[in-house]
Amino acid sequence: MLRHKDIWGALDRVAKAKGYSASGLARRAGLDPTSFNKSKRINPQGKPRWPTTESIAKVLEVTDLTLSDFVTFAGEGAGAGKARRYPLVGLAKAGGGGYFDDAGFPTGSGWTEVEGPDVGDDGAYALEITGDSMMPVFRPGDIVIVSPTSQIKRGDRVIVKTTDEQVMAKELIRQTKREIELRSVNEEHPDPVFRNSEIIWMHRIVWASQ
Repeated sequence: MLRHKDIWGALDRVAKAKGYSASGLARRAGLDPTSFNKSKRINPQGKPRWPTTESIAKVLEVTDLTLSDFVTFAGEGAGAGKARRYPLVGLAKAGGGGYFDDAGFPTGSGWTEVEGPDVGDDGAYALEITGDSMMPVFRPGDIVIVSPTSQIKRGDRVIVKTTDEQVMAKELIRQTKREIELRSVNEEHPDPVFRNSEIIWMHRIVWASQ
């Protein structure tokens, strides 16, 4: 049984995994920015106030999560969510040869393991963030789970491998028939633009430990 705190905790964890504050997630979902504020979770009479199914549905739509994913996020707080182990390597090492096959699935030796929520992709893997180009969304030492099979849309955080063996965490701004525009959240770092031919693969970040 999911409790009041589990549902609100799931919204908080979804927001954090996607790089938003609670108000930022509400805004992205087209809701009033205060919809998920902690002050809105208890009514003036001191009784629990639950998020509406409509607001949760909008969150799932803009974050490309399923209801099952949301229940997993809720289960992390309730202790009931499924977990699994993922192959893990540092982002700085990932560009070296031998860690991925041509399609971007983990292969070879040199991987360790880390536990995380089941994201529903048998090919998913984990990376440990290095560098500060995505701060404050991702900080050095954060673990992200990456899904090679998830659909990617504008605004998603992604892992990209280029033909010159760079592997980087960025945010997708736009993808056209000719090029891919990426964003470094940290304004001190440039926003790279690549020709499609310069990208070997691009995978979506579906979860982050922060």
